[in-house]
Amino acid sequence: MSALTEGTQIMKITLDAMGGDKAPAVVVEGAVVAHREYGANLLLVGEEGAIRRELKRLQAEDLPLGIRHASQRIEMSDTPLAAVKQKRDSSMRIAVETVQTGEASAIVSAGNTGALLVAATLLLNKIHGIDRPAITSLIPTTKGYSVLLDIGANMDCKPLQLFQFGLMGSAYAHALLKIPRPSVGLLNVGTEDTKGNKITKTAFELLARSSVNFIGNVEGTEVYRGRADVIVCDGFTGNVALKILEGLTDVFANVLFPERIKSWRGRLGHRLLQDGLTDLRQRMDYTNYGGAPLLGLNGICIKAHGGSNAKAIQNAIRMAMEASRNGLVGQIQREIESNADVELETHMGHRLWKQLRESIHRGDSAETEEEPPQGVTPGGQQP
Repeated sequence: MSALTEGTQIMKITLDAMGGDKAPAVVVEGAVVAHREYGANLLLVGEEGAIRRELKRLQAEDLPLGIRHASQRIEMSDTPLAAVKQKRDSSMRIAVETVQTGEASAIVSAGNTGALLVAATLLLNKIHGIDRPAITSLIPTTKGYSVLLDIGANMDCKPLQLFQFGLMGSAYAHALLKIPRPSVGLLNVGTEDTKGNKITKTAFELLARSSVNFIGNVEGTEVYRGRADVIVCDGFTGNVALKILEGLTDVFANVLFPERIKSWRGRLGHRLLQDGLTDLRQRMDYTNYGGAPLLGLNGICIKAHGGSNAKAIQNAIRMAMEASRNGLVGQIQREIESNADVELETHMGHRLWKQLRESIHRGDSAETEEEPPQGVTPGGQQP
């Protein structure tokens, strides 16, 4: 069955069956469960013999799951760009190509993150008006979940890219979390408008002029309190913030509490807190939501955790189906288009201010002593 257009009820999801630490076993198992639970229309791409052996093991040989052979696989240790270009018959590349050609609505892969980002960007292209795709993640808060982006695709960002992340994150929260008007915050060292470095200050100005529900700067202490539905930051900061939470949860569960329950007081306290701890672990468990969407591409691309089990793959498939059904790509495109004037003013202002600075440097005409155009950042800071 061919994929239908975005937003329809039936779609095909392609799986990189050889991607991930436990592939193809967990990928095939997750696909089997997703088909049985959701009626998912799936295509498994990878070494055909290995896929069929897993289907036989699961007694699922008769299920209508598509299989497409790929003679190569991209390893976790491979250099992303070289792997994508040289391994043209890899399961990951062929899987992305099915979305490129319109055969499938979305791809799910637990493979090499850098390679998936390269393959998806090269083959699917970026949405018009997007500089760089971003990886997003759901993080647990006292109010439910928030969207954090970027979490690793872009280590260094310009203000305009942070601005675009805010637009994409808002569209994602609206499409998949069903939040009517998501609040968007900029991760910073303080809540005051004047806080931060040149990049975050300029990004603040851009987001403040946008149509999204921008609530200003958000400090690190407020992230997990649910101060904003969407938290915007560069990939370096986002990845560190996410890993600190994962590490803290692990220490809390596996180090502090085992020490505490050695005494009767500790055991009593553990009993009283057990329900809360169970809830925290469940909300922190990535297998419950499956994967992280790569936003900003002309196609749905879900990156599952490299160590995913079958449950994580199943939920990543569910996420891909929901993103396709709810028209995520179209919503991002509309958000970008509705804020094109902000980006245009920024580019024009930068060019005009640059010309004025060059004129001043040359000692040209007296008109160079005028104030910079309205909306231009003095100093020529380019977003």
